[in-house]
Amino acid sequence: MSEGLSGERTPIAGTVGYEYRDGSHPPVIGSDPVVRPGTIVYDDVIIGDRFRTGHFALIRERTEIGDDVLVGTNATVDGEATIGSHVSLQTGAYVPPRTAIGDHAFLGPSAVLTNDPHPLRREAELEGPTLEDHVSVGANATILPGVTVGRGSFVAAGAVVTRDVPAETLAVGVPARHEPLPESLRGGNDDP
Repeated sequence: MSEGLSGERTPIAGTVGYEYRDGSHPPVIGSDPVVRPGTIVYDDVIIGDRFRTGHFALIRERTEIGDDVLVGTNATVDGEATIGSHVSLQTGAYVPPRTAIGDHAFLGPSAVLTNDPHPLRREAELEGPTLEDHVSVGANATILPGVTVGRGSFVAAGAVVTRDVPAETLAVGVPARHEPLPESLRGGNDDP
């Protein structure tokens, strides 16, 4: 049992410890988790304290997640990813393998990170994006493989990020262009 968002006691209601291969190890989840129905957490996952999910979230194998992280309804962390502390992945967000997300990051609803530079065309090394600390990604934005979004940057809703975004920069448009970060967006993200 754990404490839910409104203070009531909530059990871990999802599937925690999905054995994806022989010899896999049960996931390790810190104190006070809230895992809602339909969620699946694979074996070989390490998660910090005060972890929360929406319904039907998926966290696949060999993922490491820090403290105070939300993985929203229908959000997917597709394995082999590293996610820092104080991170919020909103409804429908997608995080592919080989992605690194720093602390105090925010992915809006249906934000998509990608890791395959040539989907179905030819064999290529997968490389997820890197989101540094205090990055915000708006709803329905897409970040392409190998792209680094610098500390404190903001990716606008619907943007398609095809190249690295410098620290403290606004990425907007398709393909995303870089603009100065408005004063109202400076200062990093609060805890989710």
